This record gives sequence, C-alpha cells and structure tokens, in this order.
Amino acid sequence: MGKERLHDAIVVGGGPAGLSAATWLARYRWEVLVLDNGAYRNRWVEQSHGYLGADPLPPASLLERARAQLGNYPATEVRDARAQSARREDDGTFTLELEGERDPLRARRLVLATGVTDRFPEVKGFFDHYGASVFHCPTCDGYEASDAQVAVLGWSAEIAEFAATLTGWASTVTVVTDGHPFEGDEQARRRLAEVGVEVLEDDATELVGERGSLEGVRLASGQLLECQLGFFSIAHLPNTGLAEELGCELTGEGCIEVDHEAATTVAGVFAAGDVTPGLQLIQVAAAKGTTAGVACARSLRGEGGIRPGWEGHLS
Repeated sequence: MGKERLHDAIVVGGGPAGLSAATWLARYRWEVLVLDNGAYRNRWVEQSHGYLGADPLPPASLLERARAQLGNYPATEVRDARAQSARREDDGTFTLELEGERDPLRARRLVLATGVTDRFPEVKGFFDHYGASVFHCPTCDGYEASDAQVAVLGWSAEIAEFAATLTGWASTVTVVTDGHPFEGDEQARRRLAEVGVEVLEDDATELVGERGSLEGVRLASGQLLECQLGFFSIAHLPNTGLAEELGCELTGEGCIEVDHEAATTVAGVFAAGDVTPGLQLIQVAAAKGTTAGVACARSLRGEGGIRPGWEGHLS
C-alpha cells in the first residue's frame, strides 16, 4: 500500500464499535481500512451477555464473525497495526503514522473507536480469574453474581455506588480497598451501610482458587475473604491520544465529545464506542459504531452526518 493512496475512511480500532462503523461505511460502498491493535478491553472475558440474539457469546467469536463478514464487502481491509500519531492536513485530509512502519496512511475521513484502558488490581492471580470469575462491569456481569458472595476491589468514592448496585444480585458484597484508605465521604459510608456492604481497608494479596472456581481473596491480615465472584473499579482511562493530537474536544470525564451523529469537534473525524460518553456495553458500542459509520459515509456523499456549517470544509 503506497503512501500516496488516499483512503475514503480509516477506522482506528477493531472492536465492536470499529467493525460496526466499517461495515456501514462498506455498505455505502466506500473504501475503508480498519486498524486493529488487538488491545480489546474485554479480551480476557470468556462470555459477554445481553447481546440480542446472542446471549451469551464469547467476545472473540463476535469479533471473528464480524471480521469475516466485513471481508464480504469489496474494498475493505483489516490491518493488524497500531496508529501512533495523527494530524489533519490543510486540505482537510488526514495522515496517520503507524508504529513500526515507515510509510504513513492518508484518508478523507477518520473514525476513532480506540476504546478504554482499565487499571487492574495488583493482586497475585488476578489474570488467572479475570474474565471468568472477576469482572469490571456490574451491568454486564451482575446477573452472574446472583445469590453469590462478592468481593469488590477499589477505594474511590465512586466504589460506593458500584458496590451498592451489586447488592441487587449478590447475597453479600464486601469492599476491599487493597490497602488504600476509602475515599468516600460520610454519605458514601452511610450508603454502603444502608445496603449492608462492609468496607475492609486491607490489602488484597492473592485470589484463591482455580479459574472459574474462585474461592476467595487472601488479605494481608491473613484472613481469607470467601467469595465466588469478584469485581473491581480502580480507573478506566479513555484512549484519547489520537483525538487530542487532532484537536478533538473532550468531555469533563475525559471522553471524546461527539454530537448525536458521532461527529467530533474536528471536521471529518467521528468517534464511537467506549471512548465516547454513555453506557459501556458491547451492544451499545456496536450501535454507536453504526451511527458513526453511517454519518461518516453520508458526509463523504455530502448528505449530512456532520455538524452544521462544516459542509464546505469536508469536500
């Protein structure tokens, strides 16, 4: 692929949002390249839930099928590559530099579906259980906690509502702050007390049991906190590096700001998935990708799908 080639659209991110956007661009008969670095947020997860018509479904299977189906459309390509920088040229096109590659890529439009990076607990055995018995999303996996003993790892003020949500399924919920002081105020502590959640300001040292059969969390004090499932919430960081390079505005929560048609504040750049505001669910990411793909495709036709007043800048 020569450096002079101008793609109609490049989608950065090969998860549900990115592949959905690419599919709809392809259905509008635009030539589209997907850059996929493989760093999917749920790559450790064995089953995703609640996807209409496919509940449960291994996320890897969903992406494999989506890639194969995208390949049925002419002029589409998925490349295993990492975009490390991006800029908008004076003529309104975009240039992307790829990690480990000399020649840059050029495109008329960009869709950013770069996702979120979670900060994980530093606990022995964490990745032996993550995705099978330990999860980061109560909405996604709370049902599987029905009538179970649950441990929640985290210490921020937000962990109070996170843990309280789980009491709608679990028999017991205990917060372990992993050696940090709990950052919630008295109101947060009252909220936890009201729903029967205990807070242990102790260090979690090890997850005990085999994958799929979590037995408990070993604490620094020596206590084994028995549980069948674990959840964690430490930090969830939207991957906005490319967006910031391009000058896209971010929300107060650090997500890429988009309008109702997934357009960012930079002409010709669209965004979708967990890197944008809203629910972070696989089916929502796919839906946001559809919105971004259709809007991007329509903008290439000059049919809208862009912020008012931008039409003259997107030819």
